[in-house]
Amino acid sequence: MELEEIMEKLDETVRKMEQEKLTLEQSYQVFSEGMELVKQGNQTIDKVEKKIQILMREGEEEEG
Repeated sequence: MELEEIMEKLDETVRKMEQEKLTLEQSYQVFSEGMELVKQGNQTIDKVEKKIQILMREGEEEEG
């Protein structure tokens, strides 16, 4: 899943929790789904950061 899609789903999750009258169990389920999306987003960001670091190192090696 792309980061943009994850962010959109997180926005939907927040809206759902703010606007809908949910039972405690439903709130817990929505919260759990949101936390999984956060985890996926963090993993995606970590992968991109690693790729950027590799590219930067390669660029420095070419200059040096």
